[in-house]
Amino acid sequence: MRLRHGPPAGSGHNARMDSQRTLTSGPLAAIDMGSNSFRLEIGQMQHGRYRRIDYLKETVRLGAGLDEDGLLTEPAAQRGLACLERFARRLEGFSVAQVRAVATQTLREARNRDAFLARAQQALGKPIEVISGREEARLIYSGVAHLQPGDAPRLVIDIGGRSTEMILGTGRLATTAESFRVGSVSLSMRHFPDGRLTEAGFRAAQIAAGAEFEEALEAFAPRRWTDALGSSGTAGAVSQLLAASRITDGSITPKGLRWLIQKCIAAGHIDKLDLPGLKEDRRAVIAGGLAILYTLAAHFRIESLQPARGALRQGVIIDLYDRVHAPRESLGGDVRDGSVRELQQRFHVDVAQAQRVRVVALALYRQLAPQAEPEAVRELGWACDLHEVGMMVSHHDHHRHSCYLLSHVDAPGFSQNQQRRLADLVLGQRGGLRKIEAALGNEGFAWQVIALRLAAIECHARGAFPGHAIDVQRQGNGATVLLPEDWARSNPRTLYLLQEEAAAWQRNGAMELRVAAG
Repeated sequence: MRLRHGPPAGSGHNARMDSQRTLTSGPLAAIDMGSNSFRLEIGQMQHGRYRRIDYLKETVRLGAGLDEDGLLTEPAAQRGLACLERFARRLEGFSVAQVRAVATQTLREARNRDAFLARAQQALGKPIEVISGREEARLIYSGVAHLQPGDAPRLVIDIGGRSTEMILGTGRLATTAESFRVGSVSLSMRHFPDGRLTEAGFRAAQIAAGAEFEEALEAFAPRRWTDALGSSGTAGAVSQLLAASRITDGSITPKGLRWLIQKCIAAGHIDKLDLPGLKEDRRAVIAGGLAILYTLAAHFRIESLQPARGALRQGVIIDLYDRVHAPRESLGGDVRDGSVRELQQRFHVDVAQAQRVRVVALALYRQLAPQAEPEAVRELGWACDLHEVGMMVSHHDHHRHSCYLLSHVDAPGFSQNQQRRLADLVLGQRGGLRKIEAALGNEGFAWQVIALRLAAIECHARGAFPGHAIDVQRQGNGATVLLPEDWARSNPRTLYLLQEEAAAWQRNGAMELRVAAG
């Protein structure tokens, strides 16, 4: 193959260079679409330190809008869409690359999430990613570790509306990260119906929370950490309540939590709860949050939980900044590259073959889509790196096994959306095209698939390149594979596979692929 190194010339390249300079020095934005609140954070990394520029928060209660069938109701959807439209106005002038929006537990659960996400992305004008619980936990720790540095082993707890994340780490490295499906909104709705605050309700809520956390007793045992920090809304709100009533200096202690629970029981209803510092947006979910905090304090022997600086939204911005700098800096960089290497090792990938396919596929992709966004190029590269992970399961239909593994494996740094795109790519690496027919409606995806399939054919012998091989030339809604005539005569098996590939695309009709020798 005549490999063409370096980016293509032209105004598109210059525009991307200008955009890259803006990213490395300008503001970045994160949107945290939580189960209780939506938050927009605009910040900037300068000399390794984080600086907040702006912060907006709206109580949306998306998590309260999941019905018994796991469907997001229209009123809840409308609250979320209206909030995103307001965030979009604040983000006017921000490029797609400067913004990352993440959705958490409610949209992990919602059966109709894809329909809502389509509307939400239109309202925001930016892509929205659904992240896994463990990825959420990793990003939370990143935000805390950067805004509140410390070398002691620490436990970080983040109680959200429908999930609670627990993370162990030292310095900036998270060593254990888990997510549990219990939060202040879900627990309040179930055990404190209609706002009634009873002793029986607190007892039942603590039992329910304890059942979720029981499996974590060993992983997060007190001997594994020295400091305990509470991130985000619930911990911050309870800390303020205790400080405002002068029960503690803001530290969250078992004694302070018992005092607050007794105050709730004495009030009997959330509307009658009169506590200094209690904000209206916290009133409806405070009981569930207190039950979770007290359960954690009792189960994990937390004598003092300190409110933390930093949360998911700052972690998202820091992660976005690291992605931008990954090609330039060897320290840190894009955590997704490390995840790919770890997956290659775990599933015993033939790294040499993966690298051969990567080199060929990216060269072809530069010819097919010279204006492709850097993230699309990176996704194709990762798909090449991991296209044979399914070999660990079986050589037969390994592309299907690869697809399943990439759809479900924990891969730090990747959102669930991005893992599905990679899974679709590796599913399309060989065989018929009907299985990815819906995704081929996206032209950018189709060019990625063509590049990967042609690269797999070029490298099918699993050996060194034969020297002079294929080029591709894009022509409208299709492409021509260009082969030197003498090479085609001396490589009949590869020529046969390429002709079969052209026939597969002709049967599918999504794109037209031709083979020309001479």
